[in-house]
Amino acid sequence: MNQGQLTGFLGGFAGAEAGYPFGPGAQVWKVGGKIFAIVGEDSRPLEVSLKCDPDLAEELRAAFPELVRPGYHLSKRHWNTVRVDAPRAELREWVEHSYELVFASLPKRTREAITVAASVR
Repeated sequence: MNQGQLTGFLGGFAGAEAGYPFGPGAQVWKVGGKIFAIVGEDSRPLEVSLKCDPDLAEELRAAFPELVRPGYHLSKRHWNTVRVDAPRAELREWVEHSYELVFASLPKRTREAITVAASVR
């Protein structure tokens, strides 16, 4: 997956919004005001940091040591930094997991508002 494809995929989630609160080179994706992905635009190979269940985060690091490492400048327990050249199916699954974790942590009213807005599109 290249940067354009990744950006398109991230932008396809209900309520997903991109910004640069940390400055250029770190595209931050949020849902309901909470971060679910950070794209290291200047990293080569391209990398994305994703929220992850702590147990799963360790499993992924062990299973894919060349692709998945502890979150760069983030909580090593809850974040993984992943090479975007990872197999497409796995990368999509990991991004979806990150989004779903963050979305589920939002207040019910916020989740409902995002769901309603997405159904109107």
